[in-house]
Amino acid sequence: MNSIDQISIHFNPNQLHILNICLGFLLFGVALEIKPDDFKKIILFPKAILVGLTTQLILFPILTILFILLINPPTSIALGMVLVAACPSGNVSNFAVKIANGNTALSVTLTSILSLIAIVTTPLSFSIYSKMVPNSEILRKSIYVEPIDMVFTIIQIILIPLCIGMLFNWKFPKTTMRFLKTIKILSLLLFLSFIVLGVFKNLDIVQNHLGSVFFIVLVHNFIGLFGGYQFARWVGLDFKTAKTLCLEAGIHNTGLGLVLIFNFFNGIGGMALIAAWWGIWDMIAAFSLAQFWEKRDQTIVQTQ
Repeated sequence: MNSIDQISIHFNPNQLHILNICLGFLLFGVALEIKPDDFKKIILFPKAILVGLTTQLILFPILTILFILLINPPTSIALGMVLVAACPSGNVSNFAVKIANGNTALSVTLTSILSLIAIVTTPLSFSIYSKMVPNSEILRKSIYVEPIDMVFTIIQIILIPLCIGMLFNWKFPKTTMRFLKTIKILSLLLFLSFIVLGVFKNLDIVQNHLGSVFFIVLVHNFIGLFGGYQFARWVGLDFKTAKTLCLEAGIHNTGLGLVLIFNFFNGIGGMALIAAWWGIWDMIAAFSLAQFWEKRDQTIVQTQ
């Protein structure tokens, strides 16, 4: 067993409780922008929704397993990659899609659907694909989690905050608009601050092992972005839609991944480092790509 498989990044029970509340508050802020009408938009672009769901739930996890088989990383890193692939797209993708002049309505709709069905898809996907990780039997036995336990946690930190946020937006639209920006910024800062504090307390582990996951995350994220774009183009979707599905596939809610890792997987080193670095890098890569597309579109307009 690799040394990174034997280390843990620890949060005590009180810290875990606060972490769960922080992520729940973050999802509450996200839900303040979701309206019931967003789900009606499925009928506007059913093919794009189907392709996006297929990419997230089937294509990317399969590509993740193939990448794992190719590079044969330490087991805990491989399991972290599988968990990231099982997490839904993050709300940051909506901002990136807007910058890239993609289909923002499609992005919001797809993110909303994926977040809601994550109650089932995240534990199910991890349960299925983690068994395909080579030599993972011993480690999986030591960290075995009943999928139903994971379901209840996801209900608490995703479904309930999303429903409360959507209900609040529906009942008090004017109040929501007044405080929306403040709540979103505050929730994101609280969550990131807590994660940074946790990393700082385990700085020696991060310094010693970040190199083990640095380039793996870069390539893994590229696979998500490239796979999302190429699959959309292959099935005949237009460039604007392909940009949207590319960014949706490249950004994942690794905050959920970290919460699950600390709640159920004993903060195992490789999994935690993969999820933490993914959460940073996918935003860097996605926003860089979005800005490239924005400037490209501006150049095209100027030359016409």
